[in-house]
Amino acid sequence: MLDLELLKTFVSVVDAGGFTRAGERVHRTQSTVSQQIRKLEDQVAQPLLLRQRAGKSVALTEAGERLLGYARRLVDLAREAETMMQTRGNAGVIRLGVPDDFDVKRLIPLLSGFAARHPAIRLDTVNGLSVELSNRIARHDLDLALLKRDADGAPVLLRRPETLKWVVGRGFAMDTDPLPLVVFGHGCLYRDRAIHALESSGRGWRIAFTSQSLVSIQAAVAANLGLSLLPATAVQDDHVVLGARAGLPAPPPTELALIGSARLLTPAQQALVNYLDEKLPGRRLRARR
Repeated sequence: MLDLELLKTFVSVVDAGGFTRAGERVHRTQSTVSQQIRKLEDQVAQPLLLRQRAGKSVALTEAGERLLGYARRLVDLAREAETMMQTRGNAGVIRLGVPDDFDVKRLIPLLSGFAARHPAIRLDTVNGLSVELSNRIARHDLDLALLKRDADGAPVLLRRPETLKWVVGRGFAMDTDPLPLVVFGHGCLYRDRAIHALESSGRGWRIAFTSQSLVSIQAAVAANLGLSLLPATAVQDDHVVLGARAGLPAPPPTELALIGSARLLTPAQQALVNYLDEKLPGRRLRARR
């Protein structure tokens, strides 16, 4: 009988495109992932992956192609069975805070995917600035909250690095003085970072457009209303990314972090933490509480 854990690792390697990235996904070292793939190949008595010596990528063999569909179904079925057995213990309501500047195209699939996997858990989701959500966590008005924050290593439940980019519309003139800014409202990390960076570099600036909606910010940038500082995941096709050659300073590192209001998580809350850790894109950074 095929080992389910080995099948999970096999699927992770294929989806990640290599052993190193798969190891980050399943929280194992590259050597452990390689050993598990070799064990699976021994079980089926056929090579499943072709190791590309020129790089770290892998390709499926013919046998690997045949096994992959079965492996995905078995892994999905095991997760479904686990969810069904845990439904009673995980029932409950989670009050979740999400920042206003979180891309709705990323948020909706996350929420709907969690609801499908854990139908007995109800999410009550609210939006707000990261500083507001942090205050609500401190008051225990929320159970969990995703925040945009400085990458300072403070204790969190999970974290993902976030790269910020200077963006303008395709017809924007950078020689405008003072530079018009497209920003979120007061208290937004991106707004504060943009203003501080421009002041530090001696560039004049003015607020040209303010909104709490990421979609509105993206549209205003595309319409050449001004310069904005946005996460790389929010850059649109009709945006132009600027760098040092435009005379703009590199923004300091930021992160997307999940924090909680209680020292101990309920089973339902832990299920959400695990789900977000699995689904949020980007390299996992070590989280500590």
